[in-house]
Amino acid sequence: MKPDANEETNQSATLDSYAKHVEEAHQNVNVGGKTIHAKRIPGKWRTIKWVANSIWLIFFFGAYLRWDDRQAVLWDIPNRQFHLFGVTVIPQDFWLLSLLLLFFAMLLAVATAIAGRVWCGFFCFQTVWTDVFTWIEEKLEGSPRKRQELDEAPWDATKIRIKITKHILWLLISVFTGISFVIWFTDAYQLWADLLAFQAHPVALLTILIFTVGTYLFAGFMREQICFWLCPYARIQSAMVDRHTVIPTYDFRRGEPRGYLNKKLEEAGKSTMGDCVDCQLCVVVCPTGIDIRAGLQEGCLMCGLCIDACDPVMDKIKRPRGLIRYVSLEEIEANAVLPLWTRTRVWVYGLILLAAAAGIAYGLSNVDTVELRVLHARQPMYVIQSDGSIQNQYILKILNKMTSDVQVRISATGPDGLKLANVTEPVTANNSTVTPTTVFVRVPREKLTGNSVPITFRIEGEKGNKTFFSERESIFAGPGID
Repeated sequence: MKPDANEETNQSATLDSYAKHVEEAHQNVNVGGKTIHAKRIPGKWRTIKWVANSIWLIFFFGAYLRWDDRQAVLWDIPNRQFHLFGVTVIPQDFWLLSLLLLFFAMLLAVATAIAGRVWCGFFCFQTVWTDVFTWIEEKLEGSPRKRQELDEAPWDATKIRIKITKHILWLLISVFTGISFVIWFTDAYQLWADLLAFQAHPVALLTILIFTVGTYLFAGFMREQICFWLCPYARIQSAMVDRHTVIPTYDFRRGEPRGYLNKKLEEAGKSTMGDCVDCQLCVVVCPTGIDIRAGLQEGCLMCGLCIDACDPVMDKIKRPRGLIRYVSLEEIEANAVLPLWTRTRVWVYGLILLAAAAGIAYGLSNVDTVELRVLHARQPMYVIQSDGSIQNQYILKILNKMTSDVQVRISATGPDGLKLANVTEPVTANNSTVTPTTVFVRVPREKLTGNSVPITFRIEGEKGNKTFFSERESIFAGPGID
């Protein structure tokens, strides 16, 4: 059956009207000329956003946690060490840090390929702090309408009091943010003691000042403009998002033509309007002020707050939820869902992610608290003693990753009759550095089975109730068998 001519005309008019709305929405993007006061509406995605924000805040301020005798997380740049709870990573373990960076890069790529710019909506530093700042602003100044009225009102005692209170709270949070960032690179207790005694290092003070000013300006004033014009992720997301990526999407086929609800026509079954009643709530709640109905845009953080705004409206007009929902453009336009496992990009990103995670797990499980390096003296390779035994010289380098000195015992295994000489028991391994010690090993000549035989050095010790050890294999050189 051929479609009715009037129906084709109506569909064409609907699409033309929608295209006009899209063009107008893209032309009306806020470029900083006004302050966006987004409305806060409770809902599922707002709850998820707060949970995600809390996880990020706990992670960021988690540097204050202690682990054993030191800070749980510490980038000790002067000593070239990275402490993560009970694990210490040093420059020799650089491959582990490289895998860690690769893991997070691939995690971001996988998340973007599957669900778009969700990092920005739920975990980004700028998004989280802006949400905190605007929450304080709402508590002090009221709803978006009241905030706009207060901004336009003349300066009086009430306005001055509210504004000063807000900015003092913003500055306190900004200062605490700057201090907490520096704590990632120095001991928290020592930094606070230095700050209170006015003895903090100039570099620490400068860093705190930069982060304080940056947080205050970015989260308090620039807000969504950072996401529009300064964030590089907004520019590259188009290369990482395709038609099968699940993002907050407006179902224009169901929603258009938009307009106010006519109850009489609805009851008579003669309404030609779509489900969108053009209430603008999806725009009002958007942190960046975009219109989600205009499709994917640079300013969309994919936080899902527009879904929280739209679903209750659908409930009120007795229409099914999901006019705005997390869905792919392919499903909206063609009603065909491409299964996740058929997407090559996701598989490639996922395999790299798993490989990096496996490497990190292996590295962390094999990182020793105290590590041993063995250097064999090469001039001479060996010395024949007066009793006919063969002697080799070694330099043992003991790396103590702990923050206190420890006593270690040195032993070696190898050919029968092996003996250690010039070993002071026990050896003190200085904290957070390499302690070298020279060791001589003697073996009866008749016990050697070749020009070189394997030998294993071992160091071990105790700290509290924990025992640690490290082993390293080397060779024992000699004249061999006659």
